[in-house]
Amino acid sequence: MRALVVAGVLLLLALPASATLPDRALDTTRSEIGFTLRTRWGQLLEGRFPEWSGLIRTLPGGDHQVRLTLVTGGVEIDGSRSYTRITRGPGFFDVERYPEAVFVSDPYSTALLRDGGELTGVLSIRGVRQRESFRIEPAGCERPAVDCDVVGQGDIRRSRYAMDRWGYALSDQVRFTLRIRAVGPA
Repeated sequence: MRALVVAGVLLLLALPASATLPDRALDTTRSEIGFTLRTRWGQLLEGRFPEWSGLIRTLPGGDHQVRLTLVTGGVEIDGSRSYTRITRGPGFFDVERYPEAVFVSDPYSTALLRDGGELTGVLSIRGVRQRESFRIEPAGCERPAVDCDVVGQGDIRRSRYAMDRWGYALSDQVRFTLRIRAVGPA
């Protein structure tokens, strides 16, 4: 009985310590978040989010959770002012009403970053929340996000987020691409 009480006290003492591990910021200078989509005429458009932020939270029990916040007003389509204007406008991201897009992952273990696999979570664009999945590639190093990029991609449908204007000119599928590094050591 005494051993059970001691174990319970130790568990209670351990919980606050693991719950207070600091969040780790993502390194926006060494990381990239972008996307590609096709026009109906077969042209591949490459876009990027120059302004974004991200955190990796360590959860009680050791799993992690990532939160990415993309500033939609900064979105750029490489080499095209007109497509940049379209993607910022009311038929696409509608940056005046929805200045951010946010992805919050489900809890994951660090093995996912090392071995690759599916990172699932909730993506919010234009106030619409949908479950999405990103494919994480196996890491090329022992400490992913520290010594090498975490690389991932995922496909979404614009129509699921009320971005269904410009259907005559732009495909419904958008592929997001991520190359992520964290700030500081793990």
